[in-house]
Amino acid sequence: MPDIIQLLPDAVANQIAAGEVVQRPASAVKEMLENAIDAGATEIKLIVKDAGKTLIQVIDNGCGMSETDARMCFERHATSKIRQADELFRIRTKGFRGEAMASIAAIAHVDLKTRLRENEVGTHISIAGSEIENQVPCGTSAGTSIAVKNLFFNTPARRNFLKSDSVEMRHIVEEFERVALAHPEISFSATHNNSELFNVKASPMRQRIVNLFGPKYNERLVPVKEETAIVKLEGFVGKPEYAKKTRGEQYLFVNNRFIKSTYLNHAIASAYDELISKGSHPTYFLYLQVDPSTIDVNIHPTKTEVKFSEERSIYAIIHSAVRNSLGKYNIAPSLDFEQEDVFNVAPMPSNVEIAPPETKDFSFNPFETEGTRSAASSSFQSGRAQSHRSASPNGWEDLYKVAAKDEKQEALFDREEEEMFATSAYQETTQRPVFQLLQKYICTTIKSGMIIIDQQRAHERVLYEKALEALNNQGAHSQQELFPQTIELSAGDCALLEDLKEELYLLGFTIDQFGQGSIVVNGSPAEAAGQSLQALIETFLEQYKNSAGELENQPRERLARSMARSLRIKSGKTLDKSEMLHLIDQLFACAQPSNTPSGKPIILSFNEEFLLQKFKA
Repeated sequence: MPDIIQLLPDAVANQIAAGEVVQRPASAVKEMLENAIDAGATEIKLIVKDAGKTLIQVIDNGCGMSETDARMCFERHATSKIRQADELFRIRTKGFRGEAMASIAAIAHVDLKTRLRENEVGTHISIAGSEIENQVPCGTSAGTSIAVKNLFFNTPARRNFLKSDSVEMRHIVEEFERVALAHPEISFSATHNNSELFNVKASPMRQRIVNLFGPKYNERLVPVKEETAIVKLEGFVGKPEYAKKTRGEQYLFVNNRFIKSTYLNHAIASAYDELISKGSHPTYFLYLQVDPSTIDVNIHPTKTEVKFSEERSIYAIIHSAVRNSLGKYNIAPSLDFEQEDVFNVAPMPSNVEIAPPETKDFSFNPFETEGTRSAASSSFQSGRAQSHRSASPNGWEDLYKVAAKDEKQEALFDREEEEMFATSAYQETTQRPVFQLLQKYICTTIKSGMIIIDQQRAHERVLYEKALEALNNQGAHSQQELFPQTIELSAGDCALLEDLKEELYLLGFTIDQFGQGSIVVNGSPAEAAGQSLQALIETFLEQYKNSAGELENQPRERLARSMARSLRIKSGKTLDKSEMLHLIDQLFACAQPSNTPSGKPIILSFNEEFLLQKFKA
């Protein structure tokens, strides 16, 4: 039998490695940004076209590369970060595997320009599918510029698995934010299709968070700081009242490297016990500094998972530090009446006599002469007192009597006529027995017995079918805002809303972009009357992003569900009789009144047989 095992060609091996390292355009963005940081750059620019499918370019002012290094950086397992195996446990740089650029060059057209600061001429290299097409000297600025074009051009199956531009761009923005948060001392900018998304200068940690996510985060954050022999911890956590129903801004960094850790996330979440409702998730930006020899970052190709040798101790330190910060900076302040400033009034000296206040002579009339003043004084005083007694009411109730008497207006109906009119107008609704239970459920009767309706789920079903009808037909009614409202959002959320602009218009929203990180709402659905548009938009975005896994291929249903969950009435809302009856009528007019869009039951019914069986002796 002939030998069948053979070495793979480098091009094929690089494509296989690319499947692990470069899963989507955001993966290439991450690797390229981290290389720029390792090069000592203080300014980094990211340029993206068509969500990275056409172009990803990173320009930095780092140390640059020599002609030989520029060629070697595209070889597999070629790196300047480590020399020996034991250095894997003392890593302080971002990249060290030597696979990133080789993997990217295997599945894209790469254009590299680089120059050392001390050299006058740089190097220009062009690569397509691991094959070098051109390498010549060139004039370029100090640092490195890498342009990745036509990603996955020679692996069309991988390209077909990419999501829409809005989804891929959101992943790119997430990677950019992670890198920018980890290095507030570096200036970053990002551009997509010639539109600037970010331009943040070097700044303190808190200012970097505000620059990326908006000024509203300045008041939402609580500082955390703790230093022990095991770990140095600093950063910020969100106040409990700003917790979200979905995992929003949760960033954990170890030695300036973004990581994902379910175990440490639980330490933070448990510190919020009894402070946030069940199912809510806090915001946090926490930075850990540990001895590199106590962690292993080489357990996953993307380097987002880390093993700690002192994991339990770090868990306890994080939990304690977050809990203490919440108690110190955020929990309602205690009132110490002995120390409160408003009660610290200096006592009156004992040798000072208190003079009674001077009383004014209300009988004084400047138009009287000296001779007539004394005679008229008594009559003026008595007349004034009498007029005061007749004109001044004795209580607040008398004010209304005086006003009614002066205006001499008659009511359209007396009380009995109004009651008779109301009774005749709503006679039909009062005939159906209905009441609210625990401010969550609506109870009413049917021919076969009794039903209990979950009011929140019922309203969600009604809104869901209305939204689907609006998306499939000509749209919903929109209520124009008298004063358009400006809402501040993150750049990723603004990009997502821009991508959903047409669908949101059908749902009743009229939204325009208003600069970086903000939108203007000119109109909203009629069902949103009286609600905070800022909270409504944020809730909708959370619901939409949270449903990405289950409804990725059903965009209209995903939008309808997200809108229904955002607008539905809250559990615990008190409803009057007419509101309950109206909601019942709307529910039974739906195509599927018995279940929510996600399949949860809405109605429980109890027929006569069930009740008789329960009351049997």
